[in-house]
Amino acid sequence: MNWIEVLGWTGSAVLVLSLLQTRLLRLRVINLVGCLVLLVYNTIVEVWPMVGLNVVLALINVVYLWRMLRTRHDERSYTVLEVPADDAYLAYVLDRHREDIARINPGFTFAPADVDAAYLVLHGDATVGVVLARDAGGSTAEVLLDWVTPAYRDFSPGEFVFRDSGLFSGRGVRRVLTPAGMQNPYYGRIGFRPEGDRWVLDVEPARD
Repeated sequence: MNWIEVLGWTGSAVLVLSLLQTRLLRLRVINLVGCLVLLVYNTIVEVWPMVGLNVVLALINVVYLWRMLRTRHDERSYTVLEVPADDAYLAYVLDRHREDIARINPGFTFAPADVDAAYLVLHGDATVGVVLARDAGGSTAEVLLDWVTPAYRDFSPGEFVFRDSGLFSGRGVRRVLTPAGMQNPYYGRIGFRPEGDRWVLDVEPARD
């Protein structure tokens, strides 16, 4: 097998790998790489219909990636919906994804009586995240769960809950405290500060 054939097989393998991804951003990036590798391969072997196909697929991936990255932190792309802790749809979402939630948050157990604030994060018609918090006393809210569906895990949509200070200040909350020892948190990018093994957000008082 010469290097040209290796190039072709590599491009095909990368495309297959991309289709196994559950995260949308990662899928598009890997698929784009596969398309570019196959574009080079098909140009070398002069299979022009496949060259055209990979050019089109690469452009589609570029457009989708541009849209994803452009709206990644755009609050107009996401809706935060506050729901009661005993909301039936909230219970359905948590039960539907309980295995993934347990894997990402192994210590979490859902008990509506322990939840004082519950938020669903929506992207269009899809529910892409859940944030649950409890009153920890001293005008402090402690995050019990900050979970995102696998497809949107590269986008951290939970940030839209914490960026709207009114969601917490309206409850008299002056600071938000994350669970201890969170791995690879995104909180430092959205205004939280480290405090020991936790992250803390100072909440602006509600405006009259």
